[in-house]
Amino acid sequence: MLDVPDETEPELPHGVGPWPGGASEWPDDPRLDRDLLAHGDRRNVVDRYRYWRMEAIVADLDQRRHPFHVAIENWQHDLNIGSIVRSANAFLAAEVHIIGRRRWNKRGAMVTDRYQHVRHHDDIAAFATWASGEGLPILAIDNVEGSQPLPAADLPRQCVLLFGQEGPGLSAEALAAASGTIEIAQYGSTRSINAAAAAAVVMYEWCRRWA
Repeated sequence: MLDVPDETEPELPHGVGPWPGGASEWPDDPRLDRDLLAHGDRRNVVDRYRYWRMEAIVADLDQRRHPFHVAIENWQHDLNIGSIVRSANAFLAAEVHIIGRRRWNKRGAMVTDRYQHVRHHDDIAAFATWASGEGLPILAIDNVEGSQPLPAADLPRQCVLLFGQEGPGLSAEALAAASGTIEIAQYGSTRSINAAAAAAVVMYEWCRRWA
């Protein structure tokens, strides 16, 4: 599937209608979007951002972003990447890093990539060079031999959480670039959980400790 961007933000059943009272009573606030004031705001945003311009929302988020980053290998155009971006927005990650193919499937992001900074790296070597320059340890999330269980693992305030493809997991190059490897405890018969679910679990744990 090609990553054809959806330029229209999905309208959801919740939200707010036009600003009461008409244009003569609109608030004098430069963060607000006149078109949304006139027609209502049904976007998938929290109530705090109703009627706000997208640029104003991003600027406000930038003042509060958490200092952890999320990285995903993208060799197979994984459908999970969009969902991981959506979770990164929900947990207010500093940035999302796509490693490998530049094109990624955005459907699962539900347009949250508009509010989330996304950076591309050609390969693991380029990504590792960037992380080293920023002084950020890379933590690989995979249930391989030697991984630390998430509850006991060191999860620094400033770090990069690195996730692999659905199925094969992280590449050998990615595991070699990491300073530590973390696994999520499981209790059923399956060997692994969905990559997007794993990303959400680890981001939540970071927020539980630091946010």
